[in-house]
Amino acid sequence: MKEKVFQDMESSMEKAIGAYQKELSRLRTGRASPALLEGIRVDYYGTPTPINQTASINIPESRLIVIQPWDKGTIEAIQKAIQKANLGLSPTNDGAVIRISIPPLTEDRRKELGKLAKKMAEECKVAVRNIRREANDSLKKLEKDKKISEDDLHRATEDVQKSTNEKVEQVDQIMEAKQKEILET
Repeated sequence: MKEKVFQDMESSMEKAIGAYQKELSRLRTGRASPALLEGIRVDYYGTPTPINQTASINIPESRLIVIQPWDKGTIEAIQKAIQKANLGLSPTNDGAVIRISIPPLTEDRRKELGKLAKKMAEECKVAVRNIRREANDSLKKLEKDKKISEDDLHRATEDVQKSTNEKVEQVDQIMEAKQKEILET
């Protein structure tokens, strides 16, 4: 019983951290990354389709994204979708490929992005702590229903706290790495 609670808690915490990492990947740094284009949908013959399902996305150099549509007829739709996404990027096309040059970030924008990464980390930590609370509540219910002893409850809550501390530390490490990436020129 308590193993199931612990497994569910670990799984939920990993999902929360995974969601945080995915959100962080969308933050624009001074580097080109295919993750910048995630979530952009192209009107592909009347169907909103993810951009990576309509074209190949390459990063030939650190400040350039090259998008090569599989169907040349969709090049305008892809360009419009990128412009509509309000990423602060200016796509240009030569009829065959779309090039997006990533401008360097200003110092103010870097600080702003650093604060945003920190805010997102705090939200993730809150989610992890809420999962801890739910796990502890489940363990207390098991003890109340006489399915585990009081000593087992005490040991299990210590394990839950230890795991929570590890996950919070992991979130901090991810945030620090992202802040370092943002501050690079």
